Amino acid sequence: MATFAESITVADLDRDPYPIYAKLRKEAPIAYVPAVNLWLVTRAEDVEYVTTHPDLFTAQVTDSPLDRSFNGKSLLTMDGDEHLSMRKSLDSKYRPRMVSTYIDDLVMPIATQQLTEIISNDRHELVSSYFEPISVLSLGAVLGLGHLSADTLQHWFHGLAMGATNFERDPEKQKISDAVESEMNDELLPIMARLLATPDDSTISHMLHSGMPDDEKRSAEYILPTLKLTILGGMQEPGHGAAATFFALANISGAFDRLRQSPELWDDVIQEGLRWIAPIGTQTRQTTQDVELGGVVIPAGSAVAAVIASASRDETVFTNPDTFDMDRPRESNASFGYGPHFCAGHAFARGVERIALQVLVEGLPRISLRDSKEVEFAGWEFRAPTLLNANW
Repeated sequence: MATFAESITVADLDRDPYPIYAKLRKEAPIAYVPAVNLWLVTRAEDVEYVTTHPDLFTAQVTDSPLDRSFNGKSLLTMDGDEHLSMRKSLDSKYRPRMVSTYIDDLVMPIATQQLTEIISNDRHELVSSYFEPISVLSLGAVLGLGHLSADTLQHWFHGLAMGATNFERDPEKQKISDAVESEMNDELLPIMARLLATPDDSTISHMLHSGMPDDEKRSAEYILPTLKLTILGGMQEPGHGAAATFFALANISGAFDRLRQSPELWDDVIQEGLRWIAPIGTQTRQTTQDVELGGVVIPAGSAVAAVIASASRDETVFTNPDTFDMDRPRESNASFGYGPHFCAGHAFARGVERIALQVLVEGLPRISLRDSKEVEFAGWEFRAPTLLNANW
């Protein structure tokens, strides 16, 4: 008879992983799930251990769907000095102190314009028409891709996501991802060739040049996987995180009025939204040797998913973890990961979320969800509401 972990399907996880994670935390917190070819680690303490011990759990995963889909190692599949060097190339734009100097001036006009567009065009679906465009256009501007449309960047994001989450090696998903990856190369390689010759202050330029010895540069081919990773994660976390938080707030009587009156609450509300629905569900590692964890031996060379979405709902850490509580005392959670691979763009993501939500709620004083019961969430690696139909 199959165990619970052996019976889990990809469809089950995509539909709603949280009840599955709760059962695993209680009964089998270290469990191999054949459907996704991964050991799932679901308790907060164990998740943090896996992601902070690179000597036992390396980020360099054999047959990583990220490496397979991005055609090379990216920041998330690097360790040690190589990882540190690539991460530092992002610091000039994404360190929290730097983000605070430009985020409002960058995102506020984008969000205001997007609000004007949904009102004038009578578009009442917020995920694809409001939150995603703000997210992709904001990131595109910082990267040095401000000339690209929201439609193009959203198309890239959705295509990359197909491959990045394809642990089950679904050929149809991989085909979609590979086609988008090829389109991106055609657009990005000429831009990088220009920036190699003539640097500017864009993120892409810093990735090519920052931290390198005199007269040395990173090649376009070398940074492409990390650039694609940045595009994927940087569009996922703010746009879909904001959409999930909007859904939660829309189901709390008086929440929007309270935030209009006390906008200083937004930062804590966004922190709670990221805990409640982690936009990115896991960090993947590979054991460097046989590792005993939680009384279970994970064999050497095994792919391990540290499930940060589960860690952020661990009952031993959070009270009533399945409930979105806008008054929850602020404390750290796992939404951006742990350790050396803690998300480099966390401050940028939070800033985009805050501005997108605040502009929407303040700009439309009578906004509400059309029918919260019709809203469906999907995904386990990347989770978000599929549609948010609103009235105002």
